[in-house]
Formats: sequence, C-alpha cells, structure tokens
Amino acid sequence: RAAAHRMDRRFMKPGEDSKHVDKAVKKKCTDVNICFAEKDYENAIKYYTEALELNPANAIYYSNRSLAYLRTECYGYALADATKALEIDKNYIKGYYRRATSNMALGKFKAALKDYETVVRVRPNDKDAKMKYQECNKIVKQKAFERAIASDEIKKSVVDSLDIENMTIEDEYAGPKLEDGKVTLKFMKEMMDWFKDQKKLHRKCAYQILVQVKEVLSKLPSLVEITLKETEKITICGDTHGQFYDLLNIFELNGLPSQTNPYLFNGDFVDRGSFSVEVILTLFGFKLLYPDCFHLLRGNHETDNMNQMYGFEGEVKAKYTAQMFQLFSEVFQWLPLAQCINSKVLVMHGGLFSEDGVTLDDLRKIDRNRQPPDSGPMCDLLWSDPQPQNGRSISKRGVSCQFGPDVTERFLEQNKLDFIVRSHEVKAEGYEVTHSGKCITVFSAPNYCDQMGNKGAYIHLRGSDLKPEFHQFTAVVSVLSYLFK
Repeated sequence: RAAAHRMDRRFMKPGEDSKHVDKAVKKKCTDVNICFAEKDYENAIKYYTEALELNPANAIYYSNRSLAYLRTECYGYALADATKALEIDKNYIKGYYRRATSNMALGKFKAALKDYETVVRVRPNDKDAKMKYQECNKIVKQKAFERAIASDEIKKSVVDSLDIENMTIEDEYAGPKLEDGKVTLKFMKEMMDWFKDQKKLHRKCAYQILVQVKEVLSKLPSLVEITLKETEKITICGDTHGQFYDLLNIFELNGLPSQTNPYLFNGDFVDRGSFSVEVILTLFGFKLLYPDCFHLLRGNHETDNMNQMYGFEGEVKAKYTAQMFQLFSEVFQWLPLAQCINSKVLVMHGGLFSEDGVTLDDLRKIDRNRQPPDSGPMCDLLWSDPQPQNGRSISKRGVSCQFGPDVTERFLEQNKLDFIVRSHEVKAEGYEVTHSGKCITVFSAPNYCDQMGNKGAYIHLRGSDLKPEFHQFTAVVSVLSYLFK
C-alpha cells in the first residue's frame, strides 16, 4: 500500500498536465488500497497493470502486483513480476522476498532459500523473513536427507510396519468404531457427527480406513470409465480443501452418498482448510462403503510438496503422527487421474495438455503411483487451466500450461467427447462455463480460505442427456452456527 502512495509524477508521460495526472494517481492509490483492504486482488492486479503501462520501469509496482498474484495463487505470474522488479532494482529487498515466496509456493526450495538468505542478511531483525528462511532451510535439508538415504530398493510401505490388530482402543474412547473392521452407514453417520463436534477419530480406525482404501484405489485404472443409465444421475463436486462443515452442507443439500445417489469428488480434498483430516477420512469412508458409486480423483494438492507447504502434513502430524502422513501420501498416489462418463464427458482436476494428440488410451497407460512429474500428461491433468484466447500460453501458476478453446475443440473431436469438467480454480459463482460450453469448471469450497467470498457449486449430470445442471450454495457462516442450527 505504501507503494501505491508513491504513484506520483512517475505516471506522467511527456506533455501531460501534472495536475491532471496527480488527480488520476490519487484515484488509483485509493482504488488499490481499497482492493487490498477488501481482498479484491483481481482488481488490484488490474490497477497495477495500468500503472505499469504508464511506467514500466517501476520495481515497486511489479513487486506489489506480484503480491496480488500470490494472493490469487498465480505463482508463475508472481515469480515473473518479482524477477522483473529485481531486474529493474537489484537492491529492492521486497523483490527478493516476493521471489522467494513464489519459488516456495512452486516447490523450488533451493531457489527460495537463496533469496530468503539475502533478505535475512539485509534485514536481520525481520522476524517473518527469519521464520520463512528457517522453514525453507529445514525443507531443503530434509529433501537432501531423503535423497541421501534413497536406494534402488523398492520402498517399503507403511502398511508393512503397522500392527493394526494389536492397536488398543482405550476404554475412555466413546467415539465411532468400524464394525468387525468394516465401514458401515451407521459408522459413517456416527463419524461425521463425531467430527462435527471437533473430536478425533481413534488412530486405529483411521489406519483401518487408510489401509483398506489404499487396496481399493490400487485396483482402479488411471482413467475410470463409468456408464450412467438414462434414469441415473451423478453429482460432481470440485475442490473442498479441508472445509468440513461445507462438505456436510453439500450432503445436507444434496443427500448422503448412496447406491442411488452417486458422487464424484474432483480432487483437492485437503490443504488450506483446518479440517482436512476430517474431510479426507469422510470421503475415504464413503469410498469404502460404496466403491462403485462414490468416486475420487487426484488433485494437485494430493501431493507431498503441496501438503508440506499448505497445511495437511502439519495437520496430520498434530492430530496423529508423521507415520500416518506417510500412509496418506501412499494412498494419494493411487487416486485415479481422470474419469470418463458415458464415453462423452471427461472429468479431471486441472485440464488439458501441453501438446496435441493425447488420447484416452494415453491416459489409461499413465503409471500414476508416484509424485507427479514437472511436465507431461499426468502433470497437466492435475495443474493446467483454460484461457479465453486460442492456443497455449505459459501457466499463471508456473506449472503446466494454459489452453485455449481451439485446444479443447481438437481434443474433444479426436476423442469423440462432448465436453470436459474440471475444478482447480476459485470461481465467484462456484462454477464457470467457457470454450463455448465445452469446458466447465466447478469449485465446491465456498468463501475459500475464509476470505474469497465465492459461492460453492456442484453439478448434476443425468444419463438421459448429460446436460449439466448447476447447483450453488453459500458458505456455512461459522462452525458454531453449523453446530447449533
């Protein structure tokens, strides 16, 4: 904001009247400040872009637009702006901080550490920078240790070291338990009520769910293919991001999953929200209860790097153990990557591909039991985004690409599909239809991160016509309001 107040005569072009420019500048200053105060980062980006058109050699504007891009998770654009700020002024410390934050978000920890070192050296009393430096340094050392102990041997599964049968459930534990080691509808209802009261499922029950769901998921193909009969419908939900009370609200509005009420949850179940453990155990429980009618696809947040940076790893360690997080990581690697409905609709978390010519058969052949690579079809399915203009461009996220309507059209035509459904992006209305109706985005975490003010949505697809029906909902006002409504 301080930078906005420096939008003075630097906005002037030769021959412009200074009073006129000063007045315009004050208006922009006010607009930018209001945008940041109201968390309207899209318009903040717009105003800084206008400022840069008038003065493209201002490091502060690039750095501040970088911050707005960080807030909207456009990490690739944020990195580019921070780098540009430093090209203009190599002594601008905030530029190093923004670039470090961008690289950190992209999982480029060594590059981030180098910039954090610069900030801490220049500003040794900056507590926030020092904390970020220490956090990044710890991750770099941990990664180095993991590489050092890695071998060509097949990595042992956490499951091999568990003795679930002999885990004791203490007498004082009054919560839900699996019935003869199996998930039942009664157990699921009791577990959701237990979670609603912010109580923790016993670790034995959590391990039972994880071990069993790993076995179920590992038997699925990378591309799941289902057929809806004319009288059947499926509900497709987008990102839920640890917003457990909003997940409960979806079930309240749309009915609990059942054999006659199937669901597909399209990735990003965890991170960001405070109840990621509760969300994922609920979803895994329903997968065990209705394996053929409750579907889960992997998102870019079902990965180690993202879990390390955005909360899930810390949450699991706080509520359970580091060992349990390792098992979650193993399970996530078996989540399918895409789902085809009636050979006409393809659902994936991110989007289409960096190159033409990818077929459904290519998706079937993906070896998904791994952390995603930095490029290729698996990466694109988790990370890419649509764009309004034709062709492809560099991703605003710094991973994969952005694809235009012509790319969508060619892919659909080659694979004899009608449209794609994807998630991955916050949308003000909870959904968005682009590319002439052939690319649909659905996002199911309303008021994302408790600050975006967006609606959530889910989609009904019926076997009779596969015409999408959109249903919007707003965020549960608060945990307490949900508990006592």
